Amino acid sequence: MKIPVSLTVNGQPVSTQVEPRTLLVEFLRGPLQLTGTHVGCDTAQCGACTVLVDGKPMKSCNMLAVQAQGKTITTIEGLATDGALHPMQAAFRKNHGLQCGFCTPGMVMAAVGLAGQAKQPTEAQIREALDGNFCRCTGYHNIVKAVQEGLAEMTA
Repeated sequence: MKIPVSLTVNGQPVSTQVEPRTLLVEFLRGPLQLTGTHVGCDTAQCGACTVLVDGKPMKSCNMLAVQAQGKTITTIEGLATDGALHPMQAAFRKNHGLQCGFCTPGMVMAAVGLAGQAKQPTEAQIREALDGNFCRCTGYHNIVKAVQEGLAEMTA
């Protein structure tokens, strides 16, 4: 049995039917082919699957696709416009806020979500906002610098 679901993904309306147990991350990566949202742990611990749901960071492995009914979802693919990187993406690139890149989409999405919560967060607030996103390659220092610069660019 499939359930109808209608939502907006990266500015585009999507209406389809899904199995009741389909996770949002599976829906994004499968039928929608938005593979920038990574599956890391399947237990909502690592943050690699973070997307914005109505502007707030959410771990998409911890949400059913049917729970996104009527909501607006933004994935890493939805940030860049007209071939230009989003300010947060550009800041991660400029500040070497990534190494292997596996955690990067989730980190960027969590950082963009932070912009809606705090205009000029302290380093401690940035680290707290990224607390649910694990990076196994870096020491987080460049990630925090990237987030600081990205937030400054977003509010400029």
